[in-house]
Amino acid sequence: MTGLKKSSGRWFWRLLIIVIVAGISYAAYGYFFKSDSPQENALFAPVKLGSIEKTIVSTGSLEPKHYVEVGAQVSGQVEKIYVEEGQKVEMGQLLVEIDATVFETNLQQAEASLESKKAQLTQLEAELKLAELRAKRNQSLYEKQAVSEDTLVDSQTNVIVLKSKIQTSIAQIKADEAGIEGDRARLGYAKIYAPISGTVASIAVREGQTLNANQNAPVLLKISDLSTMTLRAEVSEADVTKLKQGMPVYFSTLGDSKKHWYTEVRQVLPTPNVVNDVVLYQALMDIENQNGQLMDSMTTQVFFVEEKADNTLVVPLSAVRETPRGAFAQLKTPQGIERVKVKTGVKNRTQIEILSGLEVDQEVIIGQKRNQTAAPSDGGFPRRGRF
Repeated sequence: MTGLKKSSGRWFWRLLIIVIVAGISYAAYGYFFKSDSPQENALFAPVKLGSIEKTIVSTGSLEPKHYVEVGAQVSGQVEKIYVEEGQKVEMGQLLVEIDATVFETNLQQAEASLESKKAQLTQLEAELKLAELRAKRNQSLYEKQAVSEDTLVDSQTNVIVLKSKIQTSIAQIKADEAGIEGDRARLGYAKIYAPISGTVASIAVREGQTLNANQNAPVLLKISDLSTMTLRAEVSEADVTKLKQGMPVYFSTLGDSKKHWYTEVRQVLPTPNVVNDVVLYQALMDIENQNGQLMDSMTTQVFFVEEKADNTLVVPLSAVRETPRGAFAQLKTPQGIERVKVKTGVKNRTQIEILSGLEVDQEVIIGQKRNQTAAPSDGGFPRRGRF
């Protein structure tokens, strides 16, 4: 008898499990596949003709593509600054002048020393000519036994010594000339000229300030060429492999989110920045800025376009369900709801492209209306005991 009760209990639980599984399967079938389901609780959306794109979104900042930090190569007091911040300058324009009194004095002393050595060289050359005449005369007299051999050797040695002194003097003159060229260059460094055309972005010194260039070159000002800006965007390691050179990009600035600027990827830097264990790679894009609307350090929202389709059929993403047998949509027809197979294209987080299976202005189910019959205190679910 006990065995019979145990056997009946097992059959009861098995039967209960079968009923539950069958109920779940029937409900799932009715939700996904049943074509004649009621329409009153369904939410519909029309098939529209439009554009769709799949993008990678990131943030970035703008900076000039070409800029120069102009420094001083000599020490001294800043005598005159000829430009102001924000002023446009041309290449070769005088920017800053440093007091050059010391450099002018050094140059004058070096030039005077050079003139003295040149005079000494002239004297030595004259003495050499005289010594050569004496040596030639003594050679003739020695052949006639009119002078001793010592007198001849002494005159010949004097010629050799004078030639050596002349070579030394020539070498010293060359060294002094090179030194004078260096002094002239240092004197020229007292006047700082613009190395590129652009805009004076910042000035780091003031008139009367003393500069010390013995250890490093102090920065006087920064010139930026704002005609071409570089957009530096940070992309996560999950998305960086999707970026390619020449990939379309558009961005907007924080001050004007509605205006878009279009460019393309120039390069992706291989070395990442790691911030709080987050690995970010930098992508660089160039953009023309002829009207000057883009400025240094502007914050931007950047969109990298992976895929894009224009003048195509588009529906909300929830309208299409993908199965192992393909993608399907539930189409509204006069006879009821019809399940149709569709071919899809570009897909983003909210929309999907329809390549075939639907036509413009047709309506598809995108979801179900929320059940309003349950009391708010029930959290939207029926009370226990009700079906």
